[in-house]
Amino acid sequence: MGEEDLPKARQALASPPNPASQLGLYLHIPFCRKRCKFCYFRVYTDKNADQIQTYLDALAREVEHYAQQPAIQGRPLHFVYFGGGTPSYISSRHLRALVERIKDVMPWDQADEIAFECEPGTLTKAKLETIRDIGVTRLSLGLENLNDEILHHNGRAHVSKEIYQAMPWVKELDFDQINVDLIAGMVGETWERWRETVQKTIDLDPDTVTVYQMELPYNTVYSKDLLSGDGEAIPLADWKTKRAWHAYAFEQFAAAGYTRSSAYTMQKTPEARFVYRDAVWTGQDMIGAGVASFSHMNGVHYQNAPRWDDYLGAIDGNDLPLHRAFATNRDEQLIRELILQLKLGTIDPAYFRAKFDADIIDRFGPVFSELRGEGLLNFDASSVSLTDEGLMRVDQMLPDFYEAKYCSARYT
Repeated sequence: MGEEDLPKARQALASPPNPASQLGLYLHIPFCRKRCKFCYFRVYTDKNADQIQTYLDALAREVEHYAQQPAIQGRPLHFVYFGGGTPSYISSRHLRALVERIKDVMPWDQADEIAFECEPGTLTKAKLETIRDIGVTRLSLGLENLNDEILHHNGRAHVSKEIYQAMPWVKELDFDQINVDLIAGMVGETWERWRETVQKTIDLDPDTVTVYQMELPYNTVYSKDLLSGDGEAIPLADWKTKRAWHAYAFEQFAAAGYTRSSAYTMQKTPEARFVYRDAVWTGQDMIGAGVASFSHMNGVHYQNAPRWDDYLGAIDGNDLPLHRAFATNRDEQLIRELILQLKLGTIDPAYFRAKFDADIIDRFGPVFSELRGEGLLNFDASSVSLTDEGLMRVDQMLPDFYEAKYCSARYT
């Protein structure tokens, strides 16, 4: 599937809105101070203020285009997500101008969540005030680790001092929710350092903590060095060790009063939510704007041009900036939602019977039975639930549910 599916994507946008699906907006801000050595996203570290303005103008024009489409026109936004890259990298002036244009055509004052990703070293009190003023409710800080040697070795732009400088400003501005990200298994990690990072994170007292395990797709700096044999040897933790570090973190957060809300996230209070995550994982409509961003509308997934010049050229040509599209059938939609909901740790088979008229216990019984035999989940006719070990290894088990044509090795 690819270019031949673009008419289906345009048809999805031209169709009436789906009354059963809420609408979200993802805005890709692809700029960073540095490129992390483990990063596999589309980001740029070499753009000046004028180039950033050119990109943001294109981003606004793309949203203005979408706002006129029948599937979107007049629909209220359920969530907005500023992702990257580093959204907090751009200036307050750039951010206010972008938001003003977008809210003119897709207002979000009544949205349930406005989420915004930050790199601590890009934050000043004035910039945080701007972020709060534009309506952000969920501020997500990419800490990743609190050991400066590890941060430096892995190519992070910030140091721990900048984390501690920003946190009082963040707390003072009283965002509805503060999330922090950590990564288990960064190069240079040890048990002693990881224990220290976990405790320091608990001391910061965020509302939610998201813990990822280091993954290295082939387009990262680390992977390229490994595959080419260039550079110094990279001491990578194996998956068993990374899962052990992940499990330890969750045990410590639980002891500090946090509860698990997904395979990756612990939350301090029952009121803490992640609307963007839950909406995407249950197949809600979402428009993605920006280079390499993806969208989901009326059962069609499509992705914007993956390179700077191609994306800007498509906008300048008043052409819907689709690079490729995947028109999914109901069976593919079911599998997509199933594997995403596995990451939440529990699945209700009744949901799939009601939405897809499908019995997932009957269809995936052999897979569930095998995973139960490995101690990764439990299931019966009314529920599927992952064990603690299953949650630590959820990404490893997902390909068991893919169609054969979508299974392939991806990581170094």
